Amino acid sequence: MKILYGVVGEGMGHAMRSRVVLEHLVASREHDVSILASGRAVDYLQKRFGDTEQSSVKRIHGLHIIYEENRVRRGKTLASNVKAGATGIPKNIAAYFTLLGEFEPEVVISDFESWTYLYAKTHRLPILSIDNMQVINRCLHDEQILEGQKASFEFTRAFVKSKLPFCDEYFITTFFRPPLRKDNTRLFPPILRPEILAAKRTRGDHLLVYQTAEGNTGLADTLAKTGLECRIYGMRRAITEEQVEGNLRYRPFSEAGFIEDLASARGVIAGGGFTLMGEAVYLRKPMLSVPVGGQFEQVLNGRYLEREGFGQYAPSLEDPKTVADFIAAIPACEEKLASYTQNGNAEIFQAVDEYLDRAAAGVS
Repeated sequence: MKILYGVVGEGMGHAMRSRVVLEHLVASREHDVSILASGRAVDYLQKRFGDTEQSSVKRIHGLHIIYEENRVRRGKTLASNVKAGATGIPKNIAAYFTLLGEFEPEVVISDFESWTYLYAKTHRLPILSIDNMQVINRCLHDEQILEGQKASFEFTRAFVKSKLPFCDEYFITTFFRPPLRKDNTRLFPPILRPEILAAKRTRGDHLLVYQTAEGNTGLADTLAKTGLECRIYGMRRAITEEQVEGNLRYRPFSEAGFIEDLASARGVIAGGGFTLMGEAVYLRKPMLSVPVGGQFEQVLNGRYLEREGFGQYAPSLEDPKTVADFIAAIPACEEKLASYTQNGNAEIFQAVDEYLDRAAAGVS
């Protein structure tokens, strides 16, 4: 079957999740897949699926978000996207004309990517949505989860709703299970990279800290006072070798090293991104989630993480007591996480295969 697969390029979580589904599709040797992606997702996917017998990757223009001081800057984001769109949109249109003549897809799968969605609707093709963002619009969330965030919730829900409306089905990846409020919607466990599935889980004594705000001396001082070894990624992005200062170990990014440190950590301190959070839950690692300001989806993830008992949520790390309280709560979180299980990615793989079979039979 000829599949058009769209991957949004903002953040790498979508690309990493899509990579796993794409590997499943390509490995079956039953499909030809044309992948359209933007941003950093293009290079990531190109290394794995570019110009092979069964797959290809094309770059298109996509929206991006500007962050400063651990907050989304909406004004700068809007201005930058408007400017980039003036040249990016014509390129996308050209890409679609080329695609139409060369590939002729039979079905579309979109990971929160709008251009492939529009292609499906324009050409009346079956379309399947696979992402974690649709949980905001297609599930019910109670007052406690939304407390103090109603305006951000409504704004984000409207955006998510407008992104891919009226797909045939929505597969939502999530480690929490809010009630559904929309039809044609199914919840699945997080999609996990094979490296995470293969990781050997152990209980070490270190904290894994992923923090992209450089120069955060207040956090460094707080971590130093814990007395625990802290393996820190992101705070010194330019380093090429590990730098050790007492119990703080600043590490250059390495995918293999990061996964090893995650699998053996006592706890994790990071933002509210879904991918890392889902991996931490799978590996049964308590997590302190500190979402990026202005990102409601990350707040939602963090609050559900705390509700499930898998970790704690904090709006900031300004108060040193936040980290101390999290460390004290690790044993209780470990007890809750001990009962969490999922059968790898088998559940969603089966559902995707069944959807494609129905689409091929014209009954999607």
